[in-house]
Amino acid sequence: MKGTKSLLFYTKEVRSIVEKLVEEAIQENPKLFLIDLKISSDNTIVVVVDGDEGVTVKECMRISRHIEHNLDRETTDFSLEVGSPGLTEPLINIRQYKKNLGKKLAVKTETEKFEGELVKVDENEIVLEWKAREPKPIGKGKVTVVKTAVLSYENIKQAKVKLKF
Repeated sequence: MKGTKSLLFYTKEVRSIVEKLVEEAIQENPKLFLIDLKISSDNTIVVVVDGDEGVTVKECMRISRHIEHNLDRETTDFSLEVGSPGLTEPLINIRQYKKNLGKKLAVKTETEKFEGELVKVDENEIVLEWKAREPKPIGKGKVTVVKTAVLSYENIKQAKVKLKF
């Protein structure tokens, strides 16, 4: 029957198959982890992976091949993209925060913005630290103080690594 390849590819079953294939490919390198998986109505599969030490093009190709070789293009044609998050993409996974320990982050909550060094990461929250100039408690002038913000993941609306140039 003509046109059967253009039928909608996305189903929960297909998504679970692709997730399983991604997980199988990632298991070969435990330093990698899945960030996002999208399957659009035009049969485009987009897989975003990150790694504790970054992701190489070679690793993206390996994951792509594993997925592609285990899906049937005869049944449904699809487009596959495997990549890593860009440097300016927000952090969304606890392992991404751990990977960026010691780096400067810009973090937005519902009501505030913070910019500081990521000094602690655990399962519930992060801790940022930065220096600020404040008026001396007694007398004229200013003094440098170390400020700290403890932010739970549920309160973070967006967190990005600040790039140094």
